[in-house]
Amino acid sequence: MNTLVFQLPKTTIQNLSEQLTVYQTSNNNPYVAFAAKHMNATFLAYTSGKVVIQGNGAWDLANYLKLEATQTKHSSPAKSIESRQNLPMIGTDEVGNGSYFGGLAVVASFVRPEDHDFLKSLGVDDSKQMTDQKIQAIAPLLEEKIPHQALLLSPQKYNQVVGKGLKHNAVSVKVALHNQAIFLLLQKGVQADKIVIDAFTSPSNYQKYVSKENNQVTQAITLEEKAEGKYLAVAVSSIIARAMFLENLKTLGEDVGFQLPSGASAKSDKVASKLLAAYGMESLAHTAKLHFANTQKAQALLKK
Repeated sequence: MNTLVFQLPKTTIQNLSEQLTVYQTSNNNPYVAFAAKHMNATFLAYTSGKVVIQGNGAWDLANYLKLEATQTKHSSPAKSIESRQNLPMIGTDEVGNGSYFGGLAVVASFVRPEDHDFLKSLGVDDSKQMTDQKIQAIAPLLEEKIPHQALLLSPQKYNQVVGKGLKHNAVSVKVALHNQAIFLLLQKGVQADKIVIDAFTSPSNYQKYVSKENNQVTQAITLEEKAEGKYLAVAVSSIIARAMFLENLKTLGEDVGFQLPSGASAKSDKVASKLLAAYGMESLAHTAKLHFANTQKAQALLKK
């Protein structure tokens, strides 16, 4: 299922709504001004000016409404993916969200069609399919060649803004970081015909949280699942973000004299309990995301 997000003028949204009047459906969301279902897709127009098209027919409906010219109605899936990235585009991805130890790295990268041969020569692919050794080897080459914006939220800062009673939750902080990375990259002067985020939440959640940000990206944004395996721009961001996360994990481990594992398994619980025994809660606040259940598990291990 595809999810497309656009920021459009009110007059354009009104025209689109008129086109879809016969397909209008009811919607109880007070922030949705108009809703419709057509061509195996759902069309939602928000009062903020955002339009979300979601469903297996999202590309077809967007093309029908002349909102997306890079996908033709009858093209094959393989050709569609290729044509969709045959234009200058920004892709974003994050690493560290599921790891107890280490920070949260978010990267936005700008890739042009003329960069494709270089990227393919390096074997750029979804970083989840690459070894850490390969990622760390090619990340510096990508950082030098490809315009990008990298943001790293350290565990210490993460714990100051994410958690009960704090500014962010685990989803809203990622929305803020993706939005900021895209905004700053655009401020550098890059001109992208398309912006893709590797989808980590629903479009309604993204819209809800991003509307609270000071820096607003007015260009249309697409949220697409498994985008890191479909778009080179997202794959580049995934690789650079993974390298940043690994470097941060290593540095934090050196700070406390422990090898910090990636992930949130029982191994992380054991290391966390050792850190608690050696240095107390301050060491976890410096190296880990405290709202994870691993914190309580580590405390329980310490009491045994």
